[in-house]
Amino acid sequence: MNTIHGIQYLRAAAALAVVIFHAAEKTGHRFTIGAAGVDVFFVISGFIMWVISDRRPLTPARFIADRIRRIVPVYWLATGVMVAGALAGLFPNLVLTLEHVLASLFFVPARSPSNGEIWPVLVQGWTLVYEMLFYAVFAASLFMPRHWRLPVVAGLFVALVAAGLAASFDDAILLTYTRPVILEFVAGMILGELWLKGRVPLLGAGSGLIGCALGGFSLIALLRLPFDELTIGPLAIALVLGVLTLEAHGCVPVMRLPHLLGNASYSIYLWHTFAISVVAKAGAAIGLDPLLVMAAAVIAGTLLGLVAYAMLERPLVALGRARAAPAA
Repeated sequence: MNTIHGIQYLRAAAALAVVIFHAAEKTGHRFTIGAAGVDVFFVISGFIMWVISDRRPLTPARFIADRIRRIVPVYWLATGVMVAGALAGLFPNLVLTLEHVLASLFFVPARSPSNGEIWPVLVQGWTLVYEMLFYAVFAASLFMPRHWRLPVVAGLFVALVAAGLAASFDDAILLTYTRPVILEFVAGMILGELWLKGRVPLLGAGSGLIGCALGGFSLIALLRLPFDELTIGPLAIALVLGVLTLEAHGCVPVMRLPHLLGNASYSIYLWHTFAISVVAKAGAAIGLDPLLVMAAAVIAGTLLGLVAYAMLERPLVALGRARAAPAA
């Protein structure tokens, strides 16, 4: 797929929003709205998978293999660091069980023995549980004619959400897979179809969508309003559609640093909390101003993600592709 620069910049912004959210949380500040970066990621994921599958037809097996090579190795490494740190006593609040570690590694929703939340060992990996659900369903849809794929995936996800609204599930798997957040992937697929057909809004409307989305996020943050995927999801969709509109009208410039951050967004997302924890503890120990510590934590988390991208993610993805090439 040809690079869509606006999507790259949104990936960068979403990753940085999550980094700031965690840095603020660790240093006694508040940037809860940064968690909405996840919703933006989900919409983008649905968009990218739909566009990729249209421009580069894949078999279901090839699609899943590509996703596993892209997602799993670096996630397992990050989870391994968490497990090793817990065994070494570096994370005293992290309780390990073999069952939970295995569930985490294989993207099975399970309650953490540390606090009862439906979290994997590497907490931010909870989003990958949803990504893997989407990938599995999307791969299955590739067996169907193209015109059936979107309505079938949408129908299944709507049915799951409806079941979750109709029933009160306590089971970790059922509770996870029936959350309305999964509809953000469907929204991304719909945006992908609009993009492929050239049916994006007029430039003024696209700019208005971006303004409304950013205004909504700002209002929630400033007034400290409660939010969930039902309120944040539409804002994330509007933001992505607005950026796609600017892209379609040639209004998105090429910028090297945001492009790099977009490429590294997955590694930034996975690894940033390690650096943030170290900086937050060190800053508190020497009595630095909390705002300064927060800024340092954001920078350190981002830099660690960039290093992980260059030294781990890119080599591992390249190695996986090289091994897959002979079979292809």
